[in-house]
Formats: sequence, C-alpha cells, structure tokens
Amino acid sequence: MNRLLRHAALPLSSLLFLAGCLDVPHPFSNPGKGASKLAANAPPSRLDIPTPTDSLLPDASAQIWAKDVASELLQQTIPAIAQPVRPGDWWLKMRAELRGDQVVPIYTIMTPKNQIRATQEGQAVPAGQWSTGDAPFFALVAQDAAPRISSVLTGIQADDMEKDPHSLKHRAARVYFTGVTGAPGDGDISLARAFLASFHDNEDTIQNSKENADFTVSSTVKLTSGPTGTLGHPQQHIEIVWRVVDKAGKEAGAATQLHDIDAHSLDGYWGDVAVAAAQEAAEAVKQIIGRYSGRDNAPLAAPNAQQAQAQAQAQAQAQADNTTNSSTTPAQPSPTPAPALP
Repeated sequence: MNRLLRHAALPLSSLLFLAGCLDVPHPFSNPGKGASKLAANAPPSRLDIPTPTDSLLPDASAQIWAKDVASELLQQTIPAIAQPVRPGDWWLKMRAELRGDQVVPIYTIMTPKNQIRATQEGQAVPAGQWSTGDAPFFALVAQDAAPRISSVLTGIQADDMEKDPHSLKHRAARVYFTGVTGAPGDGDISLARAFLASFHDNEDTIQNSKENADFTVSSTVKLTSGPTGTLGHPQQHIEIVWRVVDKAGKEAGAATQLHDIDAHSLDGYWGDVAVAAAQEAAEAVKQIIGRYSGRDNAPLAAPNAQQAQAQAQAQAQAQADNTTNSSTTPAQPSPTPAPALP
C-alpha cells in the first residue's frame, strides 16, 4: 500500500473545508469562521436596517449602532444594509429597553408586510455605558448581535423549508458529478468511480445530467514538486479539490485534500488510494450540501412560542433574583417580570 493511503490515517493528511463549511471529526480540519448562508429558501434577498427611533440614544449614536450591526451581519454573509426600509424588503427593527439599571438591545426581524417574524435580545449593558457609548462600544454591541441575528435567520430559513414540500428537508438533493480531471495514471477514472460508489445515501442522489440538478460537483487534481524525503527520495505534493456549486452556479463550498507522496508513485494504478480519498471527499461534499442548503437546521419556533419562552425565562430569572436577595435582606414582593417580547 503506497504512502498516500497510509497518510490518509495520519495527521499529515488533511481535508480543508472552504466557503461555507463546518467542523467535522478528524481527519477533517477546522475550516475557520463559519458563515450562515441566505440561500435557496432563505427569506430576505436584502435586510434593511433603518436608524432606530426607540433606542434610548441620540440620533447620531443610533445611526452608528445601525451601521455597525449591518457591517457585522455582512461578515456573516447576510446582505444587510443600513438604510430606510424599502418596499418588498425584509428589515431589522432595533430598539433598546431599560430594565432596572441595565439596557437590553432588542432585534426584531420584520417581513416585507411589516409583520413580526422573530425577536432576539442582545447582551444587557449598564445604562450609563449605553447612553454615553462611543463608536468602539457600539462596534462591540454589533459583534454580540450579529451571530444572534444570523441564528434567527437560519431558523427562519429552516422553518420555511419545513413548510415547503419541495425543499431539501423533504427530498434528496439532486447532484450532478462532472468527474475528475488532472490526475496522473488512472486517477481520473478511479477517483470518479470511487466517489460515485461512496456518495449514495438517502439525502443525496447522483444524476447523469445537469438539468434540474440542485448541486454540481467537480474535482481537479494538481501535482507539484515537493521536498526531498527523509531518505533522500524525491517527493511530489498532490492537491485534490472537490468543488460544489448550486443550481445558479454560485459556489457552495470546496474541500481540498493535501498530501506529500513519493514522486511518480501514482503514475499508474491508484487502487485503494482512490477509494480512501473518495470516501473522505464524499463525506465532505455531503457536509457542504447540508450546511449550504440549510436542510439540517432546526426550524425557528413560531412568534407566539418565542414570546411564551421569553416570558417564562424572565419569570424564572426574576424568581432567582428574589431568592438571592431574600437571603440578605428582608422579604420583598417579587419584582415584576420583564415585559414579554413583542
């Protein structure tokens, strides 16, 4: 068994996720910062963020808050723009609520019909710090808000997919595989056959044409001269890239396999090496499709359920605070729970 196959079980072996992938067990590497995709069934094509009018802030500070949140959402690949609401757009209503000596930022996703779709609270901050906050302060507030809002939008996408009988939550993804190019020896054929054999499951199906395909997968192999081995043998660096695009041709992600091998050791028959590489790649491609399509995401609870949950949490917190206070001070009436979210 040649060195590439042996390396498949060693730390030297790596499969790198790019563009919209997620952490998976060894030997897959950490892809870095993940991104929530507003794709396929996602509601907003654009998320407007008007300057909040109920922010407990001067207008100039409210504008900074809106712009910073839009900027951070862009980093999450969400098409957010700090601007007045435009007809047909989803939008983010931001406000701030005073609770004792704390201010709680509140973010509400609004539909184009101005209906509340979901609400998410941010981290509470001291009221004095909120009212005198500067640009760096609101940048931190926005950094806290962005992943929370992104998570809500992911849930909205999943909920819409759950209701759509034609979405990938209710059927297998149709995948067109174009094949492998650039491999030495019989690699183009062996890798392609092994990938097709490894890819079949209930969530994805391979088809023979691009027509009506949800995703297209292609693979390229590149060989370059590598360092001299420990025993003085010349080596080559092999890079196998498995690229996935959606039906519109937009990249959904890519997985890259990197190995150092004995020079020309794959110029002939690939055999078990193709099987090992293809099995790893097939799992990576499934992960990419699952993450990009959102089919594995949990649907967001209905607005009424969210309100009930938030009210229950507020009541539980109020009871806990009252219990803590009663241990050191005379008993007082239970504080009024925080108002239910809109």
